[in-house]
Amino acid sequence: MTYPYRSILNPIAFDDASLLALGLAKEIAVHHGATLHLLHVAPTVGAIGEPDVAEDPTAPGEGKARPMLEEIAAKHLGGLQYKIHTASSTERLYAKAIVQVAREVEADLIILKTHGRTGLSHLLIGSVAEEVVRTAPCPVMTLTSAARERAAHLKLQPAG
Repeated sequence: MTYPYRSILNPIAFDDASLLALGLAKEIAVHHGATLHLLHVAPTVGAIGEPDVAEDPTAPGEGKARPMLEEIAAKHLGGLQYKIHTASSTERLYAKAIVQVAREVEADLIILKTHGRTGLSHLLIGSVAEEVVRTAPCPVMTLTSAARERAAHLKLQPAG
């Protein structure tokens, strides 16, 4: 783990909360001169004999995600060093995919949003962010719904 941060991983789910987390990740990357790694984990149906997490740019979900990540980067990350990553996994293994990529890029920090699920939905679906925090090889910064409200000024706005 290095401080100041040199490699920051930011999982993107293509929603407003992801853009807020990206705004924070961008600010920290600029401040530290870090490389920002954008990651989208595309959902896949698990099949017997296939790996739990795969990185295959020719997979349909990853193929659709890459241009979307490139568009986000072009709009919001000008002048910043960044890299685009995609992976495929079943929904219950998203955290494993994030942690695997964090190891591959030697991330010093992971910044991700949380859904803030509680009660039965948390019990049934679980929390990707919670598992990432428990298993990550580096510090993890999470943006809860309350934190997102306080940090709304960081949300990246569409270019135009």
